[in-house]
Amino acid sequence: MALGGRMVTATSAQTLTLTQWLSPAYPIGAFAYSHGLEAATDQGWVADADSLQAWLIVALEQGAGRSDALLIAAAYHAKNPHDVRAIDDTARAFAISKERRLESEQQGASFAKITDSIWGGDLAGLTYPVALGVAARRADLPLDLTQSLYLQAFLSNLVAAGQRLAPIGQTAGQAILNRLSTRLPALADATAHGDLSQLTSTAFLGDIASMKHETQYARIFRT
Repeated sequence: MALGGRMVTATSAQTLTLTQWLSPAYPIGAFAYSHGLEAATDQGWVADADSLQAWLIVALEQGAGRSDALLIAAAYHAKNPHDVRAIDDTARAFAISKERRLESEQQGASFAKITDSIWGGDLAGLTYPVALGVAARRADLPLDLTQSLYLQAFLSNLVAAGQRLAPIGQTAGQAILNRLSTRLPALADATAHGDLSQLTSTAFLGDIASMKHETQYARIFRT
């Protein structure tokens, strides 16, 4: 990570903290959310490993992956609590659907509860990416690693959801994750400035899927 013109390498302790926060075992309930993927499989838009990978690339680089990386960076760079709240308001306003907002709010609340209890601080009331950005800054964790591991966790959760919803095997799922993980450092670098004037999304089918899920009759995920 570049900081003040010098390169900073994450310590083992910093890396372990982030891997704990972003592990599937961290109790934020991420497994309960499919980010619209359940509706996408119901519509036949995602049906196999190839279509899942294509879907995830768009979500990562043109949808919530990129926007969440920007929000993490903006919160990380925030100078005071007032700025943090303004960033969080933007995160809520940018949620394309009721379920997308629910996903971010409830994971944020769970992340805040457990993280505040162990590491201290006051993250209550923040959406997930904003809470993570603030927590990472307070713990002096590298921004690029925070973003990259967050994005890998985002992808991992959706790969797991895809495997529950479509005939996609474990090997195929891990191959997708391996291929897409190579894109994460560049995405973290491109969003490290946290400039929310660049907040945008062109993952239109993913947004439609999120809206469709709100009225889907039979479902196993919350979003």
